[in-house]
Amino acid sequence: MSDPQIDPPVSPAGGSFAFYEDEHRLDQYLKHRHQQVTSPNLVMEDPAFMRVAGKLGGQRVLDLGCGDGTFATQCIEQGCDSYLGIDGASGMIERARVRCSDPRAQFAVVDMATFEPPQSGFDLVSSRLALHYLADLGPTLRAARRALAPDGRFIATVLHPVLTSGPTTSAGQRQTLEVDDYFSPGPRTREWFGEPVTWHHRTIENYLNDLQAAGFALTDLRECEPVEAQFAGNAEEYDRRRRVPLFLLLAAVTA
Repeated sequence: MSDPQIDPPVSPAGGSFAFYEDEHRLDQYLKHRHQQVTSPNLVMEDPAFMRVAGKLGGQRVLDLGCGDGTFATQCIEQGCDSYLGIDGASGMIERARVRCSDPRAQFAVVDMATFEPPQSGFDLVSSRLALHYLADLGPTLRAARRALAPDGRFIATVLHPVLTSGPTTSAGQRQTLEVDDYFSPGPRTREWFGEPVTWHHRTIENYLNDLQAAGFALTDLRECEPVEAQFAGNAEEYDRRRRVPLFLLLAAVTA
């Protein structure tokens, strides 16, 4: 089973990984990211997220770790009222502005670990495959809560803890997944498209406790199980993706 190629990291220090300064390698990553049934983002995380998010028409959206603007495009296509995406990687923000040039969508290079919301009153604060790059979730979750309207929602996806718990690995193919030190939260360093990257491992219980401590009440929890219809008849890829959970989705409202 190959290592999953997941959404890009957001630098907790506000800068970007060297990966993002290399246009060729960034192009390689984005080509893989949008490669239909072989991209777990498209066949697992995205369907689960969009089912939970529901209709986005008329919504004011704040997206933490917005990447290349894929979700921004989805929001605009559904008729959102406004969209603000922040990311610590300037390379991704540049791509996002190209991908989604609608005037309702704005993007900014901002450190997700220390950002302050520009306003309250967002209907949805989202974070897709970014929070596991933060050493401390507390400040970001509290900022997300401050950004929400009274009836607003918070929806986040992260790498599943069975992935982040494993030891340091090298890039390339592997046949098994090792789960180790599961109950010991903390950083795990791995190779990602030839660059070292640090994921901060947390158990599912840790994520729920962090949400509660930030003033949220959980409304939904999903493990983004593959849906066969998403695989365009590729039974082998569908069976492969059913072996190991890759993503965890958490949805919450203010408590």
